[in-house]
Amino acid sequence: MKNQKLLLKKMSGVSLMLLLFLFISNCASGDKIFSTDVWNITYDDQQGGIALTYKSKNICNGMYASYQWEGKEIKTSDYARHKISTGKVSDSFGKGHIYKVEYTDKELPKLTQYFYLYPGKEYILTDFTVEAKEEIRSGRMAPVNVDSISGFLQAGDNRALFVPFDNDKWIRYQSHPLGFDTLVSYEVTAIFNNESRNGLVIGSVEHDNWKTAVSIGKGMNDNIGSLVCFGGIADEQTRDVKAHGALAGKKIKSPKVFLGFFEDWCDGLEAYAKANAVIAPPKAWEKAVPFGWNSWGALQFNLTYEKAMEVSDYFKENLQNNHFVNPDQTVYIGLDSGWDCMNEEQLKSFIAKCKSNGQVGGIYWTPFTDWARDPERTVDAAPEYKYKDIYLYANGKPQELDGAYAIDPTHPAVEAMMKKTSSLFHRTGFEYVKMDFMTHGAMEADKWYLPEVTTGIQGYNYGMQLLDKYFGDMYINLSISPVFPAQYAQSRRIACDAWNKIKDTEYTLNALSYGWWQKYIYQFNDADHIVLRDATDGENRARITSGVITGIYIGGDDFSAAGGKDGKEKALKYLTNPDINALATGEVFRPVEGNGAQSEQIFVRKEKDGTFHCALFNYSEQEQTVTLSLDRIGLEQTRSYQVKELWSGSRTTAKNKIEVTIPAKDVKVLEFN
Repeated sequence: MKNQKLLLKKMSGVSLMLLLFLFISNCASGDKIFSTDVWNITYDDQQGGIALTYKSKNICNGMYASYQWEGKEIKTSDYARHKISTGKVSDSFGKGHIYKVEYTDKELPKLTQYFYLYPGKEYILTDFTVEAKEEIRSGRMAPVNVDSISGFLQAGDNRALFVPFDNDKWIRYQSHPLGFDTLVSYEVTAIFNNESRNGLVIGSVEHDNWKTAVSIGKGMNDNIGSLVCFGGIADEQTRDVKAHGALAGKKIKSPKVFLGFFEDWCDGLEAYAKANAVIAPPKAWEKAVPFGWNSWGALQFNLTYEKAMEVSDYFKENLQNNHFVNPDQTVYIGLDSGWDCMNEEQLKSFIAKCKSNGQVGGIYWTPFTDWARDPERTVDAAPEYKYKDIYLYANGKPQELDGAYAIDPTHPAVEAMMKKTSSLFHRTGFEYVKMDFMTHGAMEADKWYLPEVTTGIQGYNYGMQLLDKYFGDMYINLSISPVFPAQYAQSRRIACDAWNKIKDTEYTLNALSYGWWQKYIYQFNDADHIVLRDATDGENRARITSGVITGIYIGGDDFSAAGGKDGKEKALKYLTNPDINALATGEVFRPVEGNGAQSEQIFVRKEKDGTFHCALFNYSEQEQTVTLSLDRIGLEQTRSYQVKELWSGSRTTAKNKIEVTIPAKDVKVLEFN
């Protein structure tokens, strides 16, 4: 097929980054130890594994690689012989060094373990390959295994972070106190001391073939016990009912894993995200962060052509001239599910209205789903097929998620649907598209249309490459979707659906608390539509602030002529605050603490001009008074600051600390100068 090349360039990190190896020496005793300015890597003969030291801090001993082969787990310690060599590497991360261990055994495929070290980096990268003369298969490859870890954290409030695979079903991030029996986090985790902020960050930086997880076992003295980072996770959290597919070939490769120790775990997660962005750069966007509206917030399936036109006019007449406009002086008016109530001429007319009002039109699609769940239905864009031909089957049954059947992203009917749908969107003039329920395309399956595809993430990448081919000139916002791979869209919903109450704000901010770093793999995070009707003034302020400090800024009330006055009055009152709206640059706020029971309450951002902003939320039913240490939030302890609260305009001064009273279900936003 003409598009097989999209997948079959298989984006292995090695081939993408054009690694240049120059191995210097072989197995002399001195080669067992290699040091950079901050890292020391040693092959430990006694434990048969790798010891890592960061700035004299022992991170682990006895680290080994493992893989599944012919129903058994094969470890590097199972091999009879090993050979060590060191050399230089030049790749997208810069010039560095490589530490290579080759394992051989007459009964086993050859295993080659790589460690990549770069001057000044607080992290290393590691992966491995397995190769043989005959084809080998593996559905699980683990570059990092440590059976027992000595304590690398000081005593105190030690925690490990749960990161979900996607944002479906109102899943939550969670900062867990150590002491659990086992914790599985998806793609990445941070293990940190909340008082000192020191922490270890480990996760995958390649997302071409594998769904990756980090498994943490119980330890002693407030530290973890075991640590495994492996490609091959498939469970309820990845929305799978079938085991992870296997890679096959004469040479197969694990995911590349990032491992680093940081003075501040927040810096570590940002470094992790930026490392991902080196390998798969974020989808470009040269324009300002989207401000606008989405129809699903209030109208949902009550959307009509007439109402869409009225909403466009409402924004032009009431909000765009009153500070609700992005730095490009643009507003995005988005039609969500239900837009198909309009014919093509009405869609064209809607876009003409948007353009005349200084707006960009947005629309919605779910490329990997069949909501009808009708196997005998003909695929409109490819009438030679029925839907039963294009489902992703698991154990012989169509896979259902969220009320829709998953379809195979590699099937030619999917490309036909993309071609037809993108043609309609382009003909009618849409420039922004919200893509929803993307996880369906990443599910493990019995098989795919393309036999070369053997894992859910391979299938998803293939489908997303097609998406980029047909929709790549549009702004793409992912809604329900995996965190990774991230390079196909400018923005992504940071959590599941959220509306108008304080619980919606708290839920959204749970994801910002522990997932803010995704700003570095997407241009913007998305806090979902901001609905104001039927909520208190404090809830309105809190919900707007949650969107502003997260990323894109999208209203959701019914602003049509028949829409209720409550939402309109609140929009005029709260969506037009110039100080708050000026914060909506798309740059993310990050948490001060990492030990919230559900969501953090304090978020900060330092501006390029030196101005400092702090948002303090109160999710409770009672007024709260918080004493902020200026040093803890990132300001100079001894300096005196002028402080303005941006919702009320009130002013005060602060030195060393500041006491802030937050009403029930409300927020305060402080600006320090």
